[in-house]
Amino acid sequence: MIDPLGSLLTAALIAVAAYLLFRPERGYFWRWRRVHRANERVLIEDALKHLYDFEYRGGTPTVQSLSGALAISGNLAAELLARLEAQELLRSEGEGFRLTPAGRDYALRIVRVHRLWERYLSDETGVKEADWHGEAEYREHVLSPAQADALAEQMGHPVYDPHGDPIPTASGEIAPRRGQPLTTLPVGELAAVVHLEDEPEAVYAQLVAEGLNPGMRVQVSEISPERIRFWGDGDEHVLAPVVAANISVIPLPREQEVEEGPFEPLSALRPGEKGAVVRISRACRGLERRRLLDLGILPGTVIEAEMRSPGGDPTAYRIRGALFALREEQANHIYIARQ
Repeated sequence: MIDPLGSLLTAALIAVAAYLLFRPERGYFWRWRRVHRANERVLIEDALKHLYDFEYRGGTPTVQSLSGALAISGNLAAELLARLEAQELLRSEGEGFRLTPAGRDYALRIVRVHRLWERYLSDETGVKEADWHGEAEYREHVLSPAQADALAEQMGHPVYDPHGDPIPTASGEIAPRRGQPLTTLPVGELAAVVHLEDEPEAVYAQLVAEGLNPGMRVQVSEISPERIRFWGDGDEHVLAPVVAANISVIPLPREQEVEEGPFEPLSALRPGEKGAVVRISRACRGLERRRLLDLGILPGTVIEAEMRSPGGDPTAYRIRGALFALREEQANHIYIARQ
């Protein structure tokens, strides 16, 4: 015999479950579909970016290169490429692939947003340099073309991102690659850093730790299969050739000189000691750099260490007649010559 109350409760539970699953916009099914579509779009856009990057560097992308770049299986990479080909965003070329004009335009839109966002993070925020790329990887998928244009206008339409990569214009124009690998620079020749490769992350982290930045003037003093030794803005650097190859430079006229060094960081001063500012490290950017400049920390400014906190950090410095407390991390960005 059928229990009317049990049947009613079962029907009610089914109705509630159906409502929770399929209610307009907010149902779990629709949420899942939006997330699935978003993840699928991210994969497509990351794939287009990878394909474009290979073309820009003069290479030919493959299923294997896409699989490695996106950390996905070879089968999924092949399916993704087939989907892009069906959407007429790329075409097969022998064992590789080539973007169609529509695919290249789409890829450039993503590259533009990524590099604009990295430039914004470097110039307008206190986000650490090692985190720019990861943050931009997320933002590139959620910033609309109109928002990207507004961001570019806000920053004065920058031409390069903080790593030295050209930023595509809204119409899809992009400057050619600049420079040569540091490893090809002859010993004794002067050059300026124009680009730091920000992938893979482990290599880029090492370049950041060395304090290397686009705009830095360098001079190679030793090249061997084991190491590249060079001076850069008053500091000596030693890198393995495989790491140094990720630095692009352009030669400079012989009359330009690399700053002699090494210089000491402001944090090296003990209470009562003085030093004249030589420069602020290019690794100090955005709001942090502005604050130091607002304090009057300019080349030639004499700074005296007055006292250190009981814990050793921060330290009080006398700058242009006033006392300011600077953390060791901030003082390490200020290079001085002792007085």
